[in-house]
Amino acid sequence: MHMDRRQFVKNLGLGTASLSMGSLVTASSCAPSGDSSLKQNVKEGEDGQFLFIGDDIAIAQTEYGKVQGYLLNHVYTFLGVPYGADTSGKNRFMPPQKPEPWTDARPAVFYGNTAPQRMENRWPNNYGTFADHWNYWDVSEDCLYLNVWTPGIADGKKRPVLVWLHGGGFTNGSGIEQDGYHGENISREGDIVFCSINHRLGPIGFSDLSGVGGEAYKDSGNVGMLDIIAALRWVHDNIANFGGDPGNVTVMGQSGGGSKVCTVAAMPAAKGLIHRAVALSGSTVGASDQVMTRKVGEYILREAGLTASQLDKLQRIPWREYLDIADRACKKCWEDQGISMRRTFGPVADDRNIPAGVFYSGESHLESPVVPMIFCTTFHEWNPNRADAALEKITQDGVIEKLRSQQGDKAESIVKAFAKNFPDKTPVELWAMILSSRQRVVEAANAKLKQGQPVYVAWFGWCPPLFNNRMRAFHCSDICFWFKNTDRMFTHTGGGKVPRALSDKMSGALLNFMRTEDPNGGELPAWPKYTEENGEVMILNNTCEAQNDPDREARKSLEV
Repeated sequence: MHMDRRQFVKNLGLGTASLSMGSLVTASSCAPSGDSSLKQNVKEGEDGQFLFIGDDIAIAQTEYGKVQGYLLNHVYTFLGVPYGADTSGKNRFMPPQKPEPWTDARPAVFYGNTAPQRMENRWPNNYGTFADHWNYWDVSEDCLYLNVWTPGIADGKKRPVLVWLHGGGFTNGSGIEQDGYHGENISREGDIVFCSINHRLGPIGFSDLSGVGGEAYKDSGNVGMLDIIAALRWVHDNIANFGGDPGNVTVMGQSGGGSKVCTVAAMPAAKGLIHRAVALSGSTVGASDQVMTRKVGEYILREAGLTASQLDKLQRIPWREYLDIADRACKKCWEDQGISMRRTFGPVADDRNIPAGVFYSGESHLESPVVPMIFCTTFHEWNPNRADAALEKITQDGVIEKLRSQQGDKAESIVKAFAKNFPDKTPVELWAMILSSRQRVVEAANAKLKQGQPVYVAWFGWCPPLFNNRMRAFHCSDICFWFKNTDRMFTHTGGGKVPRALSDKMSGALLNFMRTEDPNGGELPAWPKYTEENGEVMILNNTCEAQNDPDREARKSLEV
């Protein structure tokens, strides 16, 4: 794919939306003492320049060599920094390897390759493309790259570090898939270091060939998660040179990224690498049964027309062809086993890298990190009518009929239970809330409590004034609020002071949590710790308030 240069220029410029020229501090004051060219050549206020790039500007040391980024809006930006070697060929299905060192300063001014994934039909329709305007760059197996935004480099400060894990399930996505993932604003205004990463996905990242390949392929089912661990190790070993504190790292993700956060927080290899965790609109309390993932590995060999002795040939098949082979094999395996497929390729409970049994429960012999955690979901994750105005007039009976294919005879009782719990909601809003039930996040929060660490839960309900107010609090809509990107991600918010005010409250709580393990102390009202008895949750909206498990009665109707 070709780089979208216009999008790159837009990304550069939008970060200035909330800055007036009169508020800019002297750019040279942000420079490390050794950045002499910047000190000599940047003069405050003469022409409003906000981008600086040059031979002696924004150079940071890593253990593999120097990287050269740029200074934009007083934030040092390093994009496409390698934390691992190319994963193609003999490295496919293998744990990540270290990158080769380099001698000259390596340019770090554009995002690294996106992990192998299907790019066909990624933009489904005009409205969806308009609202989400996904960012995708070149796709290849040379994809182990991360991005860093920081207010200072080699300045002796120990700033909290946030590591962002992108959404897209375990199959799609990238570290800059949405503009809402951009780290500049919260890095500058919160004085933190923000990192985002790419890692292996789908069959390339999670094909469990340990059953047919033995010891050599023992980690193959989890190399995508091991990539994340490698990125966290890079942060631990290098982030001090970027002004960050390796002893204060928060891992955060949304949707599939939220499930990745939950999984990382259960992996023994993450101990000492993460210190807080935040999972948005995605959670899990367990990985896939290895009996089944190994069975899929057998079907992959069969679908590829190979025997166990020819297993290494899978490493030479073009990645796009391999995705099709693996997905066909998985589908056939599930059909033959009589199992309804929910998740195809994802983390495997091998009880070596990832615990078997329920996460955080002590059921496994593996010791998980013990860290405080925030969970958040949105009111209308899977809102069904953003682009369908006719559904706005659907009746309760109409919603019942829509749900029968999923809920069968329970559809009527479920709709009535939600209507009783939320009498002010319209039928289409009830439908969205039923599809977006908080059951999984409550399950994960209850499991996490067993570690004795603080747990906080939020529920995001802010609805953008777009598409005749039909967008509602949909899946992904809260991301830009946490990162002070509501003006940057204007197709999710409309931009302006109203979403910005909520963003100030939410980002402030996140920053407090990163610094102190407690989100309290900012503009939000008191946010109580979550307990299983009361189900305390912070409602995030134009008016924010803490409530006790506001949908408990409605959720009971969904229980099997």
